[in-house]
Amino acid sequence: IRAAENTVVGKKYDYDSIHSYATFTERVPVSTYEELQPLIERTRKGEQNVFWETPIKWFAKSSGTTNAKSKFIPVSPEALEDCHYKAGKDLLCMYLNNNENSEMFLGKSLRLGGSAQIYEDNNTSFGDLSAILIENMPLWAEFSSTPNKEISLMSDWETKLPAIINEVKNENVTSFAGVPSWLLVLMNKLLAETGKGNLLEFWPNLEVYFHGGVNFEPYREQYQKILPKKDFKYYEIYNASEGFFAIQDLNYSSDLLLMLDYGIFYEFIPMDTFGTPDQKTVRLADVELFKNYAIIITTNSGLWRYMIGDTVRFTSLSPYKIRVTGRTKHHINVFGEELMVENTDQAIAKACHITRTEIVDYTVAPVFMKDKEKGAHEWIIEFKKNPDDLAHFQKVLDETLQSLNSDYEAKRYNNMTLNPLIINLARPNLFYDWLKEKHKLGGQHKIPRLSNERDYLEQLKKMQSEVFGLK
Repeated sequence: IRAAENTVVGKKYDYDSIHSYATFTERVPVSTYEELQPLIERTRKGEQNVFWETPIKWFAKSSGTTNAKSKFIPVSPEALEDCHYKAGKDLLCMYLNNNENSEMFLGKSLRLGGSAQIYEDNNTSFGDLSAILIENMPLWAEFSSTPNKEISLMSDWETKLPAIINEVKNENVTSFAGVPSWLLVLMNKLLAETGKGNLLEFWPNLEVYFHGGVNFEPYREQYQKILPKKDFKYYEIYNASEGFFAIQDLNYSSDLLLMLDYGIFYEFIPMDTFGTPDQKTVRLADVELFKNYAIIITTNSGLWRYMIGDTVRFTSLSPYKIRVTGRTKHHINVFGEELMVENTDQAIAKACHITRTEIVDYTVAPVFMKDKEKGAHEWIIEFKKNPDDLAHFQKVLDETLQSLNSDYEAKRYNNMTLNPLIINLARPNLFYDWLKEKHKLGGQHKIPRLSNERDYLEQLKKMQSEVFGLK
């Protein structure tokens, strides 16, 4: 607040006279990107001192999901140094503290960022966050990473993929980082082209995978197959274009330590009041265990009370530890079932394990009630390996969802409100082709897993039916 007193925003809300949290919340509204966009556009056009005192030269281009409209998130020098790069150092320190015999730095880290170049306009630059971080990376970090900067910043995914494979297959890779779904595409292509059975055959010193972006559980067993090493480590991170928020701080843990010294102030909206007239925000000191919250952030890039769109629940209050449960826009609550992405990811992971199947991706939408018909949830799932008995897979998936979510279980009881879920088998590469059509191929784009509307599902069904009849 003191840093931004003389900015356009600081003068608008009289930051000079704000000396308490109560005054801050009374005066400064909770905002979405759309509400902040006019101020961000002024800075993109070269005007400074709008929402942050330090000149903003970088903008992380992000769509969050597969929406056509891009977001341009301001990235200040403070955010680069005191948030993103500081988090990278903390992540490595935590890992090494837990694994004192690590030999990670004797090899290279394979990084898979988004397919983006850096574009300049009005003396400001924009690109995927990963591209901005690579562009500004210290020399020592560049030497320890693969592929090289030129390949990492290639914009065309289908050209970039073989270029990455050509470079990294002969390196001594000891760790890698990236979104699980996209990295799996790279790894499977690498194995197919080299004829190797698993990744350890050419990278015997692999020891850790730092992952984030989507829930890892639906992909865990596939990674364990291509990484058959008993003591291999998986470390989850929670970062976004807006900031770096949390880090897995222990081996074999599912909880993420919320990092409180990266220039980010946190507030939370309980999801049971979200979007209602009773919506309220609470401070970090007032959160409760195992309750779903939407995150509100105020950052050292000038995002003031910004609704990032993610939901979390706390698993510990001392220290503060969280698990990411989904997104405010990506849940289904058409029939009062309050289904979160965390529920569906866990359920599909268990169903795959029990039925010995593997998935590529999935999305779910409601089937709305009409003509006295009950509602349902309709899934499109692309399997890497199809289930031998789809009906059995469907039953396991439905029962697991009921065991994980009591609201869904209540609506499914005796088919009272919801009929059994419906599964459509997607043709091979359906999700890939859908993303390609939207020009969203690459390491940072994600499939919207859940939606209260049928738009995504209908687009996918249409694309599938154009090739052959929907199964």
